[in-house]
Amino acid sequence: MILDTNVFIDYLRTGAHAEWVAGQVEGTVRFLSAVVLMELRLGADTPPRKRAVDRLKSAFPESRIVAPGPDLYDRAGWLFRRVHGAGGGLGDRLGAVDDLLIALTAWRIGARVVTSNTRDFLLIARHLHGLVCVTPTASVP
Repeated sequence: MILDTNVFIDYLRTGAHAEWVAGQVEGTVRFLSAVVLMELRLGADTPPRKRAVDRLKSAFPESRIVAPGPDLYDRAGWLFRRVHGAGGGLGDRLGAVDDLLIALTAWRIGARVVTSNTRDFLLIARHLHGLVCVTPTASVP
């Protein structure tokens, strides 16, 4: 599974989804998306927040931090057009691109995306067959 940025933010703010963040949900293997790490770093604007991101990153061995390669960036451009057209109606195109990269990375390694943003990820999944999205409150079979 790859945890979306919002799951980590909820955990850092309120302690929610601790079992997902700690990898205690039965039958799951955690990976950290480099895109999620980038988004967390962007929000780490104070020393305590920077330390919190450092702690999260250190909880993942290097082999479990996954990044999209050039082929997935190419596919993200194609997929963006399928999902959002030219993107003119989006208030935040960067967030949509980040979601596509997270989804494609999970899809590539056969992982589920755990997200509170199911609306956007299910829209992506309509065009990316095999992508599985779950909410952090769902149980995993």
